[in-house]
Amino acid sequence: MSPDCLVGCPYWSSQARAQRAAEIWGSGLRAVSLPLEAWRSRALPELSDEGYQIGINWTGPRLIGWDFTVPEVLNRLAHALREGPYSEESAPGS
Repeated sequence: MSPDCLVGCPYWSSQARAQRAAEIWGSGLRAVSLPLEAWRSRALPELSDEGYQIGINWTGPRLIGWDFTVPEVLNRLAHALREGPYSEESAPGS
């Protein structure tokens, strides 16, 4: 994978957000859906290997927002999905 990303590689949490960004940014961009598991298990590790950061839900005319390292994204995703150290099964008293 060799994405055309300047500093961070942008991803959005919904099709609508991605479409709005594509319309703002122009240059023939289009929103493409990617299954979560494919993103987590294939795309993110490849981007990490290439040293990219991940931009989440960039907005506005200049498409600005947060950039995270791949481990930060994976940690936040695990927390949101209640997996890993954040899962219900690992909570004290479970």
